Amino acid sequence: MGAVSLGDADDKMVEIGPRTMAAAHDLEMEDMNLNMDRAMNEELEEEKMREDGGGKDPFKNKKVHRIVSKWMLPEKARRTYLERANCLPPPVFIISISLAELAVFIYYAVWKPQNQWITLDTGILESPFIYSPEKREEAWRFISYMLVHAGVQHILGNLIMQLVLGIPLEMVHKGLRVGLVYLAGVTAGSLASSIFDPLRSLVGASGGVYALMGGYFMNVLVNFREMIPAFGIVRLLIIILIIGSDMGFALYRRFFVPASGSPVSFAAHIAGGFAGMSIGYTVFSCFDKALLKDPRFWIAIVAYLACVLFAVFFNIFLSPAN
Repeated sequence: MGAVSLGDADDKMVEIGPRTMAAAHDLEMEDMNLNMDRAMNEELEEEKMREDGGGKDPFKNKKVHRIVSKWMLPEKARRTYLERANCLPPPVFIISISLAELAVFIYYAVWKPQNQWITLDTGILESPFIYSPEKREEAWRFISYMLVHAGVQHILGNLIMQLVLGIPLEMVHKGLRVGLVYLAGVTAGSLASSIFDPLRSLVGASGGVYALMGGYFMNVLVNFREMIPAFGIVRLLIIILIIGSDMGFALYRRFFVPASGSPVSFAAHIAGGFAGMSIGYTVFSCFDKALLKDPRFWIAIVAYLACVLFAVFFNIFLSPAN
């Protein structure tokens, strides 16, 4: 083995120091250049869009679309969205679902015998929409339960979340894709509840809301560097905070409320979230691509259908509610 003299070692240490500093300086300059390039690209895009608009500034009319694109899309997809952004069709699906849920809630809160707003436990148990283990043969209940809510706190939480998140998602991805994710979460929620909480009735749109949050969460996580890191951290923290607090409340009401209270099915929340993190992620990450040509979409659909078939088999042959 060769030996290194002290003099040689000192020379190498002297060389390593400047090289390390130079490398750090180069990385810092590279980050600054990337930020400058990004800012210049945005300015060039704005200038080009102004020229294409015949001297008018289209971003004055598309300011909302620009904000939506920064929150919903990675950088590489924003220009494509802004070039074709419009409000036609408007976000009809989320608004229609929200109005339907609100109308059903008002019906049971005002025109049914209990005539109250705070909690509707007794008033909705006979509803034809509620998912009830004794009436599982009425298959529409596995979806229609999303229209019924157990109280003001329940419906306000779901409506606020699905409107705040669902409208921007539908502006970008349109109603068909958002509706697919939402209903996949709703169906997954009821089927999961029928397996893991088979003797409990189920109401509320939490499965669909969690599907939207799950799909958005995965999209932000995977495209974190391209979705403005500062915004990305804020978005992830907000989603984690909302999910953590809501799940904590659901677990508390499920296991610690009195027997006469209104337990909440945590299984529907979790299943809706997983539906969003699989189907929702593939749908929301294919903004400018043909969804049916993406193999990830078909893998997610096959896995989802396999779970649905298992749940159907369980309900027919194995459920304790039989």
